[in-house]
Amino acid sequence: MNKQLIFIMTDTTRKDMLGCYNPDMHTPNLDALAEEGLKFENTYSCQPVCGPARSAIFTGQFPHSNGMYTNSIAMGDNVKTVGQRLTDNGIHCGYIGKYHLDGADYFGLGRCPEGWDPEYWYDMRTYLEELTDEQRMASRKPESSYEDWMTEDFTYAHRCTDRAVKFLEKNKETDFFLTISYDEPHGPCLCPAPFNRMYEGYSFDYNPNYDDDLTQKPLYQQLWSGEDMEKPGSELNKPSSGLALFLGCNSFVDYEIGRVMEIINQNYPDALVIFTSDHGEMLGNHKLQMKNAACYKEIANVPLIIRGGEAGKTITSPASHIDLVPTILDYMGVPLPKVLEGKSMLPQIYDAEQEINDVVFTEFTRYEVDHDGFGGVQMMRAATSEKYKLVVHLLDSDEFYDLVNDPYETINLIDSPDYEAVRNALHDRMLQQMNETRDPFRGYQWAVRPWRKDKEPSWENDRHTRQRENEEYEPRQLDYDTGLPMEKATRLKETNDVKA
Repeated sequence: MNKQLIFIMTDTTRKDMLGCYNPDMHTPNLDALAEEGLKFENTYSCQPVCGPARSAIFTGQFPHSNGMYTNSIAMGDNVKTVGQRLTDNGIHCGYIGKYHLDGADYFGLGRCPEGWDPEYWYDMRTYLEELTDEQRMASRKPESSYEDWMTEDFTYAHRCTDRAVKFLEKNKETDFFLTISYDEPHGPCLCPAPFNRMYEGYSFDYNPNYDDDLTQKPLYQQLWSGEDMEKPGSELNKPSSGLALFLGCNSFVDYEIGRVMEIINQNYPDALVIFTSDHGEMLGNHKLQMKNAACYKEIANVPLIIRGGEAGKTITSPASHIDLVPTILDYMGVPLPKVLEGKSMLPQIYDAEQEINDVVFTEFTRYEVDHDGFGGVQMMRAATSEKYKLVVHLLDSDEFYDLVNDPYETINLIDSPDYEAVRNALHDRMLQQMNETRDPFRGYQWAVRPWRKDKEPSWENDRHTRQRENEEYEPRQLDYDTGLPMEKATRLKETNDVKA
């Protein structure tokens, strides 16, 4: 039997924007997928901003490892995507939709990267080049959604779906990995009727974090909030044309996903189907908009649905985008490279009682290299378990939440003596992960926090040398002291001498 995997993702879909997580939402096709597969409640983005999030999704390495720690910076030349790895193992790979990994502007370079079939390549620049100048400008205006000329076939989502359907119709007898990467519902949220007005008058249910005054939170969050700091939660959580169009576009992309699922259900009933989104959107929660260096659920806790194993179950243990590439390779029968920083989820997909992670990690370094704003550099590392969340801001104050008793993340317990043991244990896990993944920004400053009295600054940090093992594509690295191939990639330093 052929191995066939369809990976579907959207841009900026909060978990509570799917009906299977929030019954107010109209997403019947993704809801059906959840009923037939596994729904994950606690999946976290590796970095809640477009490019870095996608870099982890498609390489299996954290942004700090693959080099794309902000938008508009390309990954390292020696970093391989899952498409490259599968293609080199005889698996046909198609990528249709937003890419955001080539270091270009928002729309991309319009060139198919290594590892993907050029016949199906269709990034956002490719789409824009099909349009006249007037159509391009109209495609970037939300108000175009209300024009009489706005039809389904004008949208990027529809054209991506058309190409996905062609791929599925032509590759029935092959092993393949197909990615369908929608830009929707990301702004400008283009969608035709009836979706453009489907959510008029709607607002999310009120919860206490709309009135989070941020006085116990990092300073940068107060700066990020700006004028919203002074607004009551009732004003931040009210119906608006912007929210209505955003949610309408979300339902529209579900409709387009439904066109793909119709073909999959007919021709590929045994295929593995994965759906997720790169990150969410604050939408006024915690008096914040968009996304940035935070690990709040609204932006970091993303939807994840997987069909192809157990059906109709909900997974509450932590999950992470870092595990998607190992899962895809494992499903395709490709050995997992040492350079990957996650684990295969296949055991859990086939047996929902299996736990893959007890803690998952999220980071942030910078939002957008092309812009002076968005706070500039904001160094954040976070560790999340099913019950607790620790967020360390290198240049600011830190956060700790009891997710069971404070699900809306309003009470910062970073200095609470009642949580010292569990907080410190989660902190130790975070430091360990930074070291083991060779985080280039690691150092004693992450360990020596005002609330961590037992930590002392150390020049040697963890006193290990950690070299890269990417031996499917590179020769084994050499030991600095011998010039010979390293015997162990990770080894304790034998001397404190500084060598030139």
